[in-house]
Amino acid sequence: VSNTFLAGRKIFAYIGNMGIAQGMDIFIDLAASLKNNKEFGFLFVGRGSEFTRLKDRTKALSLSNILFFNEVDPLEIPGLLEQCHVGLLALDTRHKTHNIPGKFLTYLLASIPVLARVNAGTDLAKLIEEEDVGKVYVGESVEEFRKLAEEIVYSQVSYELMSSNGRKLAKR
Repeated sequence: VSNTFLAGRKIFAYIGNMGIAQGMDIFIDLAASLKNNKEFGFLFVGRGSEFTRLKDRTKALSLSNILFFNEVDPLEIPGLLEQCHVGLLALDTRHKTHNIPGKFLTYLLASIPVLARVNAGTDLAKLIEEEDVGKVYVGESVEEFRKLAEEIVYSQVSYELMSSNGRKLAKR
């Protein structure tokens, strides 16, 4: 990331499967709402049935704040996340079962707060909120989602606390 057009920005990273079950369009919408803010960048790493569609949508919207990488060697992920500031999680809001994605632990181990978009009342939402390791959004408003993204990055004290809490939770 440090040798790409995202260098020097606060990077929101999504690492993992990009399929229908993840409901990732909100992240493209978030990036579009921040396209004029040169402080933020978005990194999507992985594969899946939605990868090409999301990449094409980014191009159609002329977004220059998103970078896509195909799946990388799992050993490269910690080094990649060291260059990032927030880990992105999403589950399609039609999911009614509890699910804690493996990438959640990966983000916590990297000491980066999480910005999640999930159903209300899920185990994941409760865990993020109770352990203060990030922000959870359960609605459809890109503006409200953007405010949470900005809160994570702009509040240094809160950012450091969420990072520390995440590392502690991962170790537990």
